[in-house]
Amino acid sequence: MALYKNARLRSGITADILVKGGIIAKIGAVQECESAGEETIDLGGKLVCEPYCDPHIHLDYVFTAQSFGENTTGTLFDGIASWSDSKSALTPQIIKERAKKGLREQILGGTQYIRTHIDVTDPALTGLKAMLELREEVKDLAEIQIVAFPQEGMYSYKGGAELVEEALKMGADCVGAIPHFEYTSEMGIRSVKKAVELAVRYDKLVDIHCDETDDEMSRFVEMLAFEAMDNGIGDKTTASHTCAMGSYNNAYAFKLFKLLKKSGINFISCPTENIHLQGRYDAYPKRRGLTRVKEMLDDGINVCFAQDSICDPWYPLGNGNLMYVLDAGFHICHLTAPEYMNRALDLISGNGAKTMHLGERYYLREGNPASFIVIDAESDFDALRNRSGVLMSVRNGKVLFRRKPAEFETEMLSSHLS
Repeated sequence: MALYKNARLRSGITADILVKGGIIAKIGAVQECESAGEETIDLGGKLVCEPYCDPHIHLDYVFTAQSFGENTTGTLFDGIASWSDSKSALTPQIIKERAKKGLREQILGGTQYIRTHIDVTDPALTGLKAMLELREEVKDLAEIQIVAFPQEGMYSYKGGAELVEEALKMGADCVGAIPHFEYTSEMGIRSVKKAVELAVRYDKLVDIHCDETDDEMSRFVEMLAFEAMDNGIGDKTTASHTCAMGSYNNAYAFKLFKLLKKSGINFISCPTENIHLQGRYDAYPKRRGLTRVKEMLDDGINVCFAQDSICDPWYPLGNGNLMYVLDAGFHICHLTAPEYMNRALDLISGNGAKTMHLGERYYLREGNPASFIVIDAESDFDALRNRSGVLMSVRNGKVLFRRKPAEFETEMLSSHLS
């Protein structure tokens, strides 16, 4: 049993949170219990919210940037080529060791829910086997969803579709695809349809790398939205990246948005990686290369942010801290109006939870698992402006870590600036 006093909720209310048996027993004014062994923690008015969700990361790729061939052009396609040439040297143990390092960074950043794409265009399914083991090993620290992702194409890679299906049988949670990378548009359309077909057959989620290109003629998202809607799985379907949408003409985008909203599919934008990868073929002006995040939010379409890469052939940086991703996304997507900044954390929390299909159990409510984070801020705006860190992460009633707020000796400053 534990009592967390003086928690600032995102609604602006200050309340106490009573945890019993790993469950939130009460949120509100709670009398301190004198029961033996009860722990009382004063949060001092710091912001408490649901844990962060990273719905798009490649944990089998993390920390491979230095050991794989350098991606000198900084393009998506050269990143794939570098990975393809070198991935056979990886073993399950190497993949797990690197993934654990990445997971540690994510968890220390406040993330407890993670969806990782794992490359299955490998007859040995090395990465998948490693991640299935790791998912079980770290379940007390984080919940991991695995996407069976055909990095080199479901059909461009010989036997790719069969490997995706085998991965689902082995325990992957989501069906992946990469239609814009397939050799022909017909093969891309075929891969989208196959992904939805497999999801329906095996009762899985769908998360497709969709239109991650500046080519305004890459329009696989419309096929994905229609197939998901037609099969009644819109809320279980996600289109990741959709960078080409930033280059669509407005007349087509207007028509497309009607379908996207009707379909109910989710969207993931990866601001830091895609601002790095996209626009590489442009002289000037250079496109941002991100999807239409602001317009989706305005139209009630679910969209969230994700890290995507940590030091891999596609992106040499990244540290798993979604607050930095959020900061970049708000700048790149022109979201610095109050109506967006005052709900900033939605893009790395609740919207991601909806994308991951976590359901009602995710939210900070009485009767739900006691999983939440404490942020060194008093509001969404303060957290965004100051890129505030996470002071504490609690999962199912157990504290994963605590961090003390930064302290400064400010005698000289205070004498002049107080």
